[in-house]
Amino acid sequence: MTSSFLLVLAMATATPAAIEAPVTLPSSSTSITYHKVDVDGVGMFYREAGPKDAPTIVLLHGFPSSSRMFDTLFPLLATKYHLIAPDYPGFGNSDAPPPSQYTYTFDHLAESTNALLEKLKVDRYVMYLQDYGGPIGYRIALKHPERVRALVLQNANAYKEGLGAKWANIAKFWDNPDAHPEVFAAFTSLEGAKQRHIAGSAHPERYSPDLWVDEYAFLTRPGQAEIQKALLYDYRNNVASYPAWQAWFREKQPPTLVVWGTHDPSFVAAGGDAFRRDLPKAEIHQLDAGHFALDEKVDDIASLMLRFLGDLGH
Repeated sequence: MTSSFLLVLAMATATPAAIEAPVTLPSSSTSITYHKVDVDGVGMFYREAGPKDAPTIVLLHGFPSSSRMFDTLFPLLATKYHLIAPDYPGFGNSDAPPPSQYTYTFDHLAESTNALLEKLKVDRYVMYLQDYGGPIGYRIALKHPERVRALVLQNANAYKEGLGAKWANIAKFWDNPDAHPEVFAAFTSLEGAKQRHIAGSAHPERYSPDLWVDEYAFLTRPGQAEIQKALLYDYRNNVASYPAWQAWFREKQPPTLVVWGTHDPSFVAAGGDAFRRDLPKAEIHQLDAGHFALDEKVDDIASLMLRFLGDLGH
């Protein structure tokens, strides 16, 4: 018999135990579910994954994104943690009532997000905060410190030294919005959406152009200009709240992991390092990434989170 015939015969007569079973890989399509519930008259959308009896991580997204930004992170954490990522009113797949029906301030977005968590009976959690998720999450934490197990901060600024050069122009808008329409126009333009992703990044090829095309499509939906202008103007109250948030850090000393995209031109690297001043035990990592670090370093961030939370017993 030829050697090739013997090989075929051996494969045909092999017992099932001798044949290696296929490897089952995590699937974001099967591990994530999608929901929308009424919160004080506003339909709020959220993504959920993982076992409900596991420790919960609440993930709060940035501008002008949505909970979609966590799609790549969910499968890496959902085997051990219960994950909830909402879209704020006016964002993503949540309802976007006009400003005449819903007051678009960070105070109100925090109230709505907290009300959603209470409706879902989620009362103990780790908070993952990015960009706009920072001022929303910090407000919830100050109101309900007993619910916060730990913080994971990804370019969620809380220090003036973290504000990049672009904020000088935004400060002019805060002083007189009507006199500086160009600031808001740049903030919501297609080029602005693109630069929020790739500006400063050493790896722009890791960003899909679909990201900023989709974000620009969102920003140009009817009613979005009024919503986003109100929130950009209200952002001045976040900067004014930095001392209160820093005092909370000093008093409560929550376990904190900082995973900062060091090339972010909006919230520069100094903003990530500044947490050490009030949280001397914080674990701080400056990553070779931009503002949306998950698009470049999702595996690194997931690994750091799993070890950090594992060390805490979460």
